[in-house]
This record gives sequence, C-alpha cells and structure tokens, in this order.
Amino acid sequence: MPVPHDKGLRPRRAGRIGATGSLIVGYGNPLRSDDGLGLQAARRLAADPRLAGAQVVWQYQLMPELAVDVSRATLVVLIDVTVEHEAGALSIRRLDVAAETGGSAWSHHLEPAQLVGLARELWGAAPDVFIVSVGAASLEVGEVLSEAVDRALPGLVEAVVEIVEKHGRRRYG
Repeated sequence: MPVPHDKGLRPRRAGRIGATGSLIVGYGNPLRSDDGLGLQAARRLAADPRLAGAQVVWQYQLMPELAVDVSRATLVVLIDVTVEHEAGALSIRRLDVAAETGGSAWSHHLEPAQLVGLARELWGAAPDVFIVSVGAASLEVGEVLSEAVDRALPGLVEAVVEIVEKHGRRRYG
C-alpha cells in the first residue's frame, strides 16, 4: 500500500527483529498533515546508520498483527503525533507494561497499551516500551507537516536514537 511520494518505506506486518532487539514503529496518516509525522520519522530513522540492526516500520495505525513483532523485541519505540500537547512539543514517556491490561483481539486498531498487552497475553512478551510523540498543529487534509512539527522532527530522531543506544548499553553493557 504505497503512500504518495513514498521513497520506499511501506507499511509492514510481522517481520524479523534485528540484532539490537529494537522495534521502532512510526504510525499515522500521511494525508492528514501532522499525522504524517510517523512516516516522516520512520523514513529518517530507517536511514540513520546509528540504528543499524533495528527494525524500523511504518503503519497507518497500530493493528493486532503488529503484536507479533512486539513479542520478538526487547525494546519498542512508538512514534505518533498527539493533540494532548502544545504544537511542536516533544514528549517521551515509558509505558508501564506491568500496569497495563491485555489488548482486544476484536479491534482493527489498538492503543499502545492494548498492543503491548496483546503481545504479553499471547506470547508472554515484556519488552521495554517508549512512546515518543509531538504535539500536532494541524490534522487537516494535506501531505505537509506544519512548521512546528517539522522543526521538532530532528529532536525526535535524536531522542529515539538515544533511547535505542541506552537500551543497548544496558542490555549488552
């Protein structure tokens, strides 16, 4: 399912987690302005040599099928926009997977906690999970990020790289 002006990054389903054990998922609709942040971030992160060995994917939304990849990872980073923060504001939070309830297999769309809960329920997975988001300025129809979100993109990339590197040092260090 290609995206207009896509440079090769396609939505993916279950795949192989690389040597780092890291799964990075950008998600959102690139035809809704700032909701395209997930795709833009995934493109930059997939091309970043510091993340060699990490699996970087993009999805329109978090779907139950992604629980397979989550179950194989030791670290999951989920990237999306949010309307809960000021436009362009970067937010990083660790998901407390122990406190979350299981997911629902009866939905085509899951919230992050439900996705991780489903992976735990079906495969006993317990990866570290971080949610990295940026406050949206516009979710109107359009293929271009707002100035505020576009300015936040380099900081988001650096934040994700730092999360993956810290995870690797803790895991292998």
